[in-house]
Amino acid sequence: MIRRPRRAIPAIVVAVLVLAVCVAVAVSLIQRLVGAREYLSYDTVATNLHGLTWHDMPVLVVGVAAAALGFVLLALALWPGRAAVLPLAADDGISAGVTRGGLRSALRSTAGTVDGVSAARIKVRRKAVKVSARTDRAGSDGLPEAICETLTRRVQEIGPQPVRRVRAKLRGPKTGETG
Repeated sequence: MIRRPRRAIPAIVVAVLVLAVCVAVAVSLIQRLVGAREYLSYDTVATNLHGLTWHDMPVLVVGVAAAALGFVLLALALWPGRAAVLPLAADDGISAGVTRGGLRSALRSTAGTVDGVSAARIKVRRKAVKVSARTDRAGSDGLPEAICETLTRRVQEIGPQPVRRVRAKLRGPKTGETG
């Protein structure tokens, strides 16, 4: 089963931190080349770093922080994310799958065939499909049930294993429209 990463936030945080360090170095070097007063003096930083030994406390703190960050990023990389491909029911012994986007597109086009539905938004959840449909009709009695029935039949035809329930929410015509 193909899986996407669960969260990209830690990677974004690391990328922003690396970008901030790169910008600080670039600004410092540009200031040095132009001859302006340096915001962050290269000579001061180099002197302080060359004066450190492996037994100093700042080296230990930075090393522990880097190791902890590495373990957190490794754990998040190994943690399984949401499945990008949903397995299909293997009735005849053949393993196959459907992407969430493909299932969403198929169900959106099926919802559009229901009489009275002008637009539909589909959300594929772990074990359910949520449909938010729009209608231009003033009287829409029974339309949510028709949408659920049609999409449940389509889901059963496609056959993804984890989807068990289809729920529909219907929104009426926009205010100010005539027709």
